[in-house]
Amino acid sequence: KHIWRCSPRILIEEFAQGPYYCADIMGDEVIGISAGDFGPPPHFVFREMTFPAPLTDEEHERIADVSLSCLRALGLGWGPSCIEFRWTKLGPVVIEVNPRLGGAPGPQLIQLAYGVDLASEHIKLVISDKWNLRRRHSHTAAARILVPDCDGTLDWIGGDSQAAAISGVAEVKLYVEPKTRIVRKGDFRDWIGYVTASSPSLAQTEAILQRAVDLIGWSITPFPTVGEDERAT
Repeated sequence: KHIWRCSPRILIEEFAQGPYYCADIMGDEVIGISAGDFGPPPHFVFREMTFPAPLTDEEHERIADVSLSCLRALGLGWGPSCIEFRWTKLGPVVIEVNPRLGGAPGPQLIQLAYGVDLASEHIKLVISDKWNLRRRHSHTAAARILVPDCDGTLDWIGGDSQAAAISGVAEVKLYVEPKTRIVRKGDFRDWIGYVTASSPSLAQTEAILQRAVDLIGWSITPFPTVGEDERAT
């Protein structure tokens, strides 16, 4: 019999439903805000990321203000941070405050869109050098995440070279190779790769991404069921 060290408690929070956004910050300067789309619930598996997010000036200002308030409240403000939101019927609701750079391909999208390499600028800060967060250009960058639709053994995956050759595609990254066992977890570990692209407009970037993703394909043989295993033996 388990003996509780203290009375067990359950924390119930309201589900924050609405579009996902993430503010990328260096020090106390908001570099930009990205948008993200997920696969079907109940899991939170990214399917696409866009930087900068298509926000109105007012929406951008509200997210930026809340982001900086979070850093002040937590005593943060040195180096990189990324703060995740859901825009609900009440406005922006904070999901996470991360005192670090965002994971790939977030920093890559910022570099594609604005020409700012956050990883390099962070290193400058660490070695007491002067960083430069000035935008070199203003494009729209996006990433499409490659996610399998079933568990099993990966037979083949290809088309990445053709996708990478499309004008506007910045990177095609594959995490798997043939014979890899695919077991979905319902989180970022389900990714088998991604494609990033950029252009002067959101519509053009999305068209480039779609062309590239359409060239990438794979085949997965589902794991045998218990009954199939018994018949095979």
